[in-house]
Amino acid sequence: MTCAKKITGGWSQRARYARTRSLRENALEIMPDHIHLFLESDPSYSPTTIIKRIKGRLSHHLRKEFPELLKLPTLWTPSYFCSTAGNASTETIKKYIENQTNK
Repeated sequence: MTCAKKITGGWSQRARYARTRSLRENALEIMPDHIHLFLESDPSYSPTTIIKRIKGRLSHHLRKEFPELLKLPTLWTPSYFCSTAGNASTETIKKYIENQTNK
């Protein structure tokens, strides 16, 4: 994608488009081909609903900001990985995600 660097450069500002009252972002790192996002959510929303909402809102706003993206049929793959925090602390997971940019 020719505008990938422009897109990742202002990610934190764009991520606000995906925020709702039912989601709280704990950590976010942008990788070359995927995103690490650690969220807390209202338990009444399924992971599928949350991911669809985030991908949909970000696609909408990115296509407005970068018209060249309108040529693409989709900005996201349909897949995602989701896991619960389990026994790991919030701080441990945040540190893991933040350290991914060093790899």
